[in-house]
Amino acid sequence: MQARMTNLSTIAPDAYKALLNLEGYLRHSPVPNHLLELVRLRVSQINGCGFCTDMHAHDAKKAGETDERLWTVATWRESPYFTDEERAALALAEAATRLADDPGGVPDDVWDEAADNFDEESLTALVMCIAAINAWNRINVTTRQIAGSMRT
Repeated sequence: MQARMTNLSTIAPDAYKALLNLEGYLRHSPVPNHLLELVRLRVSQINGCGFCTDMHAHDAKKAGETDERLWTVATWRESPYFTDEERAALALAEAATRLADDPGGVPDDVWDEAADNFDEESLTALVMCIAAINAWNRINVTTRQIAGSMRT
């Protein structure tokens, strides 16, 4: 496999910087980094982004995630390793990523569960994280960025 483009950040530096600024906001949000990484990982799995799945599995591990949680994030509903708060965030991430699967968008019960587990500032950060990783996934899948290439 070969990347279709490797120089997006130099061709569109302002656009790239805008996404990095959003990531900066998320780093300073009240949502714990390990949870943001789980959300990024799950969304990347759904979108089939090998580049982002690889990156965020490694980043989650650095943030303290255990192997069991990383191995089972794709099956979090059937796994005993996740808290109610994490389940609410993952459900919101899945629903917001799979908008075409539900004509009503994000179901009220999914939103309500997230709102019950997160204050407004944290919920806003989760929504922004989901939007950002979906954007990154679409860029990286479209341009066929190679899994692991950030580490080499």
